Amino acid sequence: MKRQDFTTTILVDQTPKQAFDAINNVRGWWSGEIEGPTDKLGEEFTYRYKEFHNSKQKLTELIPNKKIVWLVTESSINFVKDKNEWTNTKIIFDISKKEDKTQIRFTHEGLIPPCECFDACSNAWTGLITDNLRRLISSIRSGNQDFKTVILVDQTPQEAFDAINNVRGWWSENIVGSTDKLESEFDYHYKDAHRCKIKIIELIPEQKVVWLVMDNYFNFIKDKNEWKDTRIIFEIDKKDAQTEVRFTHKGLVPDYECFDVCNEAWSNYINNSLRSLIATGKGSPTLMDGGEFDTKWVEKRGFQ
Repeated sequence: MKRQDFTTTILVDQTPKQAFDAINNVRGWWSGEIEGPTDKLGEEFTYRYKEFHNSKQKLTELIPNKKIVWLVTESSINFVKDKNEWTNTKIIFDISKKEDKTQIRFTHEGLIPPCECFDACSNAWTGLITDNLRRLISSIRSGNQDFKTVILVDQTPQEAFDAINNVRGWWSENIVGSTDKLESEFDYHYKDAHRCKIKIIELIPEQKVVWLVMDNYFNFIKDKNEWKDTRIIFEIDKKDAQTEVRFTHKGLVPDYECFDVCNEAWSNYINNSLRSLIATGKGSPTLMDGGEFDTKWVEKRGFQ
């Protein structure tokens, strides 16, 4: 008899790499609380949706731009008799090129009609893949390589807006100046490696925050000003019962020497620290390093 594993397929205009990257940004499309890395082979991450569902996934296969496989090592679904129905099942994303589009074939291997949770889980997966994941991938404009990431939270747009403006609560305690007033400026530094001056140029409650990087200094690359004149953008939208935060560092592109380091740093700060601050009231910013911001550097660069 043919297996009846749950499966669904979507087509998008973006490249296989863009689809692969979006799938690995699990916090951007899977509703609920996620802890742990979601994009490293052999690693595990936990998922929790309120009191209804907890599970642990291990990344057992990660073929860039082609395939992603998670093994569910633990599960607890509290609305069915067998709370372990997901345990030892596999969640599979097959990515392939279809003419000028990219196809993502999603399969939850082991999620079959005899499972008591099948109807609820298949409906949930359908929405998550055909709506949330498709929307996340489609938000990536072809040819636009600015760094982007997206998170979904259960809190309101106002709570997300307030958390974003509490920059010391999710990015770094090493900040001098106001971070929540239009036209205000603040200085950031990380040890001797990175310093920048940021101006808040757009502040629309519950909708949008935009920062302009007025000046920048990196001590580990040739062009020490790479962030200068770039914009850091937070867009907030209501998505059904949740809130979506779309983060874009406009101008931070792969051609930058700092791109890989900054990509990894922003991914952690947004997907983990900011998300946690919004959801729980506690982020994981870089802690105060005990040093003071170099005011001479600010004066030397022409900012008083």
